[in-house]
Amino acid sequence: MSRARPFSTALNIVAALALLACGHDRASQAIDSTHAGSSFKVALLTPGPISDQSWNAGAYQGLLRIRDSLGAQVSHIQTKTPADFEENFRQYGAQGYTLVIGHGSEFQDAAKRVAPEFPKTTYVTTSGATTGPNLAGLSFGFAEPSYFAGMLAASVSKTGKIGAIAGQEIPPVAESFRAYAQGARAVNPAIKIVTSYIGNWDDVSAGKEQALAQIAQGVDVIFQNADAAGLGVFQAAREHAGTYVIGSNSNQNGVAPDVTLGSVVIDLPLAFLTVAKEVKDGTFKPGLVVLGSGTRVVTLVLNPTLASKIPNTMRSRIDSLQAEMVAGKFQLPAASDSSAHAKS
Repeated sequence: MSRARPFSTALNIVAALALLACGHDRASQAIDSTHAGSSFKVALLTPGPISDQSWNAGAYQGLLRIRDSLGAQVSHIQTKTPADFEENFRQYGAQGYTLVIGHGSEFQDAAKRVAPEFPKTTYVTTSGATTGPNLAGLSFGFAEPSYFAGMLAASVSKTGKIGAIAGQEIPPVAESFRAYAQGARAVNPAIKIVTSYIGNWDDVSAGKEQALAQIAQGVDVIFQNADAAGLGVFQAAREHAGTYVIGSNSNQNGVAPDVTLGSVVIDLPLAFLTVAKEVKDGTFKPGLVVLGSGTRVVTLVLNPTLASKIPNTMRSRIDSLQAEMVAGKFQLPAASDSSAHAKS
């Protein structure tokens, strides 16, 4: 992704954010003055650190895309507690921000309470369905590429047992894991799937422990969706030869290229820019915005480094099905019995 700012300056912004995060117990705010004075002001609230190389990092890259493409003045806050959600939504509304994005379904209730107070500000929550006159929910079609991830995992597994690890059992994650299990069974009806929830999205050590527990049970491919905690899953896989990971949210193929088969990627910069353009133009219609099949926002990206580990027939099959998905011709099969879906 090209940027208008020099890379060294972007690094300074990230460094400043890190220092802010260390210096405050609650929310940490960083305002980018690149386009100070711009009438188009966009803010982002993330529930976790933008260093996670996943959900939050992708959102921050989306904010930078809006800045660079639309000349927006931007601001970011990492929230720490639910009380921060409402406080910071209200703060940005009072400051006259045009667009405020709460990145995660957990922001919905706060946005619903605050949005009516600031009718000139458009509020958007990702993975949410709560709407209003100036409030929209942005939903991603994560299930379909998760189905392809299941196909990939089953085709590579030597033990016939694959895993799924997430930070918490929230609806979008549970839906994607069901699709993952369906895809795996489409390749191997006898496949066993072990699912674990860490309990948070930030504890790298806990993520590693969950992965090690699954590996001890014979799991040799793990689909992780745990943000910063998911980095521990990559660590565990690298310590056990023959174990592989499928990343999520951002393209994580470069996090640990020696063990990463691919990533279910949400192109958050594209999604955010799509919404922001319409908000700036005055054409955005608040409501439930679904970015799924045909938008290219969500897709399974295979890791070319490990292409030799994936059967040629499976690579071709996934490519074909993804083409059907983009064309709007692919639909997930009806859910079947999930008795083989075990939780650890």
